[in-house]
Amino acid sequence: MVLPVFLVIGAGWLAARTGRFSAGGVDGLMVYTQNFAVPVLLFRGIADLDLGAVFDARLLVSFYTGAVICFALGILGARVIFRRRPGEAVAIGFGALFSNSLLLGIPIMQRAYGADALAPNFAIIAIHAPLCYLLGITAMEFARADGRGLAGTAQAVARAMFRNALMIGLAIGFVVNVSGTPIPEPVAVAVDMVADSALPAALFGLGGVLTRYAIRASLGEASMIAVLSLLVHPAIAYGLCQAFALPTDFVRSAVVTAAMAPGVNAYVFASLYSRGQAQAASAVLFCTAVSVLTISVWLTVLGGVR
Repeated sequence: MVLPVFLVIGAGWLAARTGRFSAGGVDGLMVYTQNFAVPVLLFRGIADLDLGAVFDARLLVSFYTGAVICFALGILGARVIFRRRPGEAVAIGFGALFSNSLLLGIPIMQRAYGADALAPNFAIIAIHAPLCYLLGITAMEFARADGRGLAGTAQAVARAMFRNALMIGLAIGFVVNVSGTPIPEPVAVAVDMVADSALPAALFGLGGVLTRYAIRASLGEASMIAVLSLLVHPAIAYGLCQAFALPTDFVRSAVVTAAMAPGVNAYVFASLYSRGQAQAASAVLFCTAVSVLTISVWLTVLGGVR
């Protein structure tokens, strides 16, 4: 069930690796997906969402409790086991915090359970980047010796949020949803055309991006992040969903999203601070490869795959 998604990623990787897809082409495709197509996809998903039905506090607590615990465990493991400096430890912990909820989570959920099952995913994604970056930036600013302090940290968080095209797409979607503003049919059709191109293009581009990473000597940290992000996080989400007696579709969305490998944002975050880039890059590559197996296991546990 998940194989087609990873075949598209693999095709992008092979095309870039063999030189048939240039580095400039990869960058251009990722600019299109990250700055245009994916924000439009998020806009469409939020604009059409039944907010009252899917924004359930129990769903968000189930997912984000596991994310925060794995973030803390990642930092602790980096400090105690691998003897990394505080800033490096935060960058490594961020890899265990930031699931690839969009570029992997949405297509895998759609393949497994259909487009109608995506509503709870969008509820999680709506606060995913803001919350994760808020935690990551705040922890980094207080951990590193050259940190900005409280006021500077608040400004850094605000800039990261309001300049992000994904956040803009989400915000406009919320405005349209809450206001009940009708979307003219020609605009809706155009939105659908761009949104439908987002995931295939993003997955192919992601494969090209992964050729730039190497596991190198950071296999230990990458393995720790893999255990936390691919096993511990979804296990916590699953347990809390069961404790809250959430509906089956909520359970599936929370666990599948939690079971995703770290996204490229883990490397972007590390690069912003020049802390732990090698470990973050290794984690993205290693966890994405291993997740082919672990995601299949979680889908088996959840059942009901189409």
